[in-house]
Amino acid sequence: MKTILKTEALSHRYGASWAIRDINIEIASRGIVGLLGSNGAGKSTTMNIICGVLNQTEGTVYIDGVDIRKEPELAKRKIGFLPQNPPVYNDLTVDEYLQYAAELRLIPKNEIKKAVEEAKEKVGITHFSSRLIGNLSGGYRQRVGIAQAIIHKPELVVMDEPTNGLDPNQLIEARKLIQEIGAERAVLLSSHVLPEINHLCNDIIMIESGRVIFSDTMEAFNSYADTTSLFVRLENPPTPQELQRIRGVENVEAIGSKEFRVFFNGDKSVSESIVESAVQNGWQLREISFEKGGLDEIFKQLSKQHS
Repeated sequence: MKTILKTEALSHRYGASWAIRDINIEIASRGIVGLLGSNGAGKSTTMNIICGVLNQTEGTVYIDGVDIRKEPELAKRKIGFLPQNPPVYNDLTVDEYLQYAAELRLIPKNEIKKAVEEAKEKVGITHFSSRLIGNLSGGYRQRVGIAQAIIHKPELVVMDEPTNGLDPNQLIEARKLIQEIGAERAVLLSSHVLPEINHLCNDIIMIESGRVIFSDTMEAFNSYADTTSLFVRLENPPTPQELQRIRGVENVEAIGSKEFRVFFNGDKSVSESIVESAVQNGWQLREISFEKGGLDEIFKQLSKQHS
């Protein structure tokens, strides 16, 4: 599979401070790659440079082999961009706005109508063609934003926090749409929410303090999340103090009337001890599972290895 995006020693500073430093990434022509990092890590700066919104201080960005700084128009024809706040105009109808977006993308006049219809159908907003964007829900405004990003059928779609602020139903629909887009072309998706990245992406790039500290598969990333606790659900539960007396258990946190988070000393055989105690005492064990370490813990582990 060919490389659609490549950056070499990408760096940018605001005044005397470097926002990003020596960012080197490569993305293939299909699939969803997550760009993960805490707030202020440098994700948005990186995306803005990749999309040609911001000129980097140092380094190079290639879109399908085209240097975006030397040939910006050619490179940008290959990119679709959805910023964190969808760039929509509330006083335009969906059709008016998408026609405007198509013109901005230099789609030939005789092809604009078809491009608009295909984009609307792809994101599921055909029935809102004549609706003012300002009268749409947040989820549908987000769909309009995605439609403008794919209307010219770019090879790379860049999305900055695309599910931010959506309710649970809108979130499910947005995820499905992003997965469909990723099946056809490359998607670079940023988020500071690990479950979102985990759900959507096969590969991940992690930026912290302006530098890439991890670039590999989602599976490899998750292996850094040491198991630190167990989730336990018991139909006839004991007190937290009784659970804490089990060998290997260091602390117990009640998270419901029948659910507990059990912290242990690192020896995973503690799960067997809990099962044995539940059987012996009639606690009626319903669920027991290891929990992954939190995002902060992964940041610490990866940062420690790259410091």
